[in-house]
Amino acid sequence: MRVPAAGLPAEVTIYEVGARDGLQNESTVVPVEVKAQFLDRLADAGLSVLEATSFVHPAWVPQLADAEQLLKILARRAGLDYPVLVPNDRGLDRALAAGVGHIAIFASATETFAKRNLNRTLDEQFAMFEPVVTRARAEGLRVRGYVSMCFGDPWEGPVEPAQVAAVARRLVDMGCGQLSLGDTIGTGTPGHVDAVLDACVVADVPVNQLAVHFHDTYGQALANTLAALRKGVTTVDASAGGLGGCPYAESATGNLATEDLVWMLDGLGVAHGVDLDALVTTSAWMAGQLGRPSPSRVVRALSG
Repeated sequence: MRVPAAGLPAEVTIYEVGARDGLQNESTVVPVEVKAQFLDRLADAGLSVLEATSFVHPAWVPQLADAEQLLKILARRAGLDYPVLVPNDRGLDRALAAGVGHIAIFASATETFAKRNLNRTLDEQFAMFEPVVTRARAEGLRVRGYVSMCFGDPWEGPVEPAQVAAVARRLVDMGCGQLSLGDTIGTGTPGHVDAVLDACVVADVPVNQLAVHFHDTYGQALANTLAALRKGVTTVDASAGGLGGCPYAESATGNLATEDLVWMLDGLGVAHGVDLDALVTTSAWMAGQLGRPSPSRVVRALSG
């Protein structure tokens, strides 16, 4: 039953990360043809932003070593957005050669994760990203900035909202057009979401430049998403079937399932453009490719 609630955006963009963030933590390498079919099926289901892959070094994430091959065989559709993750200048070279129009960089809100994930201090990460962002923008690419560990860090504990806002501000100043605030280990709760978004606004990072990226480790992803929507956020990251984690943070479990998000948005009367039945069929198919049931509650409910 559709029962609209006050104070929510009329429309939300779902930033689908299943093919990149969803698959990157899989120990068994998924054939590139399956990845291409996965992206095609997600496009058929109405998703308009499909993060396709990452140009990281193959030794870091073997699952994504086929990035060039994937983009070569993928029939990228007009009007759809296929961003890719780019860690450094070499990654940008590869993205430009592949004809990509939208990249993302992956920063940290905490010192320890910056060192473990990027081998840089919190400050040094900006020096690494600045030439990448500057050159990408000069080439006409759009640039998204991921900020990981925005709510909790497995080594440092809870993260202060002001610290997240300071990192966000520096990325905006650098030239990132959108920032995705990530609850990498899933410890955030709605009040913490409010505090982080408020801190960003105080730091002159407008809500219309913010997206949210929640993991469902403690079952809070949908509640946190609703809190963000009530603050005016209109872009939500999600992963078809609830696939994903983080290879550099063992406590990070699956992303917010796109189907669970769509079910909630449908109930609230918030437009998103996705065909839920087609999406469920796609995620059930992908679960079969991976040889295990989908963690998405909506997929299990509608395909069981």
